[in-house]
Amino acid sequence: MVKRERRLWNKTTTEVCFYITSLGADARVLGKAIRSHWGIENSLHWILDVTFGEDHSRIRTGHGPMNMGLLRRLSLNLLKREPSKQSIAQKRYRAAMDNDFVINLLLSNHSC
Repeated sequence: MVKRERRLWNKTTTEVCFYITSLGADARVLGKAIRSHWGIENSLHWILDVTFGEDHSRIRTGHGPMNMGLLRRLSLNLLKREPSKQSIAQKRYRAAMDNDFVINLLLSNHSC
């Protein structure tokens, strides 16, 4: 069981979550596993939903959802590797409007 408290300037909310695991009852290990899960949620899934509108996609049949998900993640990784200080949303818009920018994204060979 994890009890979370979130404080904003105008209200405080409390949430209790239960987890099932085969890990031992070590609070540090469990806390790290839970934070790791939310780190992925916040850094990848949130961006895919907000910037790429993934949750609003109407593609539901066949290989379409998996293929589009793959293309979104590929696009996100290319945009993240681009060194400018623009946001992902700004880079995505720029890629839609500027063919040279897209070519540079695709041909760039940044070291990982």
